[in-house]
Amino acid sequence: MNPLSLSLTEMQRALRTGTITSEELIEAHISRIQHVNSAINGLVTDRFDAARSEAIHADRLIQSGTGDLPPLTGIPCTIKEFIGVKGAPQTGGLLWRRAAKAEADATVISRLRDAGAIILGFSNVPEGGLWLETYNGLYGRTLNPWNPKRTSGGSSGGEGALIAAGASPFGLGSDVGGSIRIPAAFCGTVGHKPTGGLVPNTGHFPEGALTTEGGRFLTIGPMTRSVDDAWTVLKIISGPDGIDPACANMQLGDPDSIDMNGVTVYPVPTNGRSAPRGDVAAAVMESASALERMGARIVHREFPALRKGFEIWSGMLALGTKTPYVSVLGQSKPLNPLTELARMGLGRGRHTFAAVFMAAAENLSTQFPSLAKRHRRLGLALQAELEEAMGDNGLILHPPYNRPAPKHWDAFRTPFVPAYTGLFNVLEFPVTQVPAGFSQEGLPLGVQVIAKRGNDHLTIACARAIERELGGWKMANPI
Repeated sequence: MNPLSLSLTEMQRALRTGTITSEELIEAHISRIQHVNSAINGLVTDRFDAARSEAIHADRLIQSGTGDLPPLTGIPCTIKEFIGVKGAPQTGGLLWRRAAKAEADATVISRLRDAGAIILGFSNVPEGGLWLETYNGLYGRTLNPWNPKRTSGGSSGGEGALIAAGASPFGLGSDVGGSIRIPAAFCGTVGHKPTGGLVPNTGHFPEGALTTEGGRFLTIGPMTRSVDDAWTVLKIISGPDGIDPACANMQLGDPDSIDMNGVTVYPVPTNGRSAPRGDVAAAVMESASALERMGARIVHREFPALRKGFEIWSGMLALGTKTPYVSVLGQSKPLNPLTELARMGLGRGRHTFAAVFMAAAENLSTQFPSLAKRHRRLGLALQAELEEAMGDNGLILHPPYNRPAPKHWDAFRTPFVPAYTGLFNVLEFPVTQVPAGFSQEGLPLGVQVIAKRGNDHLTIACARAIERELGGWKMANPI
């Protein structure tokens, strides 16, 4: 039994039958992190000593045999550095926040701890988020465990790299434009973006930056080895906490209740703007064929408004933002992108190029509020069109990006491609990214499984079926 390849269900069973102890499980993952992290730079701060102590306590609970144990008792995980854990760094990758530590556990962290999970450490992020390449001036760059010349994605790129390399069985990421799904796709893991408002964002950096509506665009969600694991974690972290006003009380369905004979699948291999590479489109069609073999009905239909995905995402996000990105980046006053570019040219830059690039893009989007409002109307119309098409038992299959993990810096060449994921944040749809094989270069391919709001159980059920047919997560060996 290799503890580095076990699912959460398998870990639960092994711990409770005495096949493995929590100490052994924790030590195996610490050893794996120490082995691979020099090659990927996924973990930026550890809490190994605390984790070892917590494992001893977990083993005593398990061996006592008294009562029902919490579902994640003795199981390790890692956490994106944006999500607050009391006393741990919460810098957001910003140099001016190098000494910042979380004052309290985020709600999702409290729920994981109550469920018995043991945190090994914290994973790398882009500076301030909002970019699909994970690097910053504090911690450096995270590399893709399948190829160090490729990006791990972002902004939850550290999580994606660690889980892909078998160094963490699961983690928490956050997603406002693809930040769970893009690294999951690039690294070959499962990532679930919940329905907007299903999971509270309390304790996430930067807190309070979004309006109540905008708060539904940002979602904390699980990144895992298997689809079932994502569902296990989602059930634990979801539900209102009485603090986050964007979080609503929703009734989760049951993935096991889904009959594939009643499912309608819309394979949509392109958004009509950023053409996908052939193998990326093929992964969507192969996933559709897998569901069809299980009884699903395939319907080919175009949704022309997808072409406006980037404008819809940027416009709706701009209207849903209270604290602009330039203010998050700046210490005492909003960052001026032009000034910072000049400083970079003189070798005195204080920020990454990606952060300055996104700050400049944000400035442009806020210059035209009437255009943003127009794109919001387009977005709401598209939301209604897609939900009517999908209904209660329908879903869309769509690429997470137009190509496998790009080389470092190459994403700047195609800045509109993240619309493949970002659009579904502002539409608030649940999306499960599931591995769908490998490209000719040996890079992971993935597919987004998308359903109407509240149908997280449907995306999980169908992603699980695709996983079963196409092979799912494979461990990367970056050393």
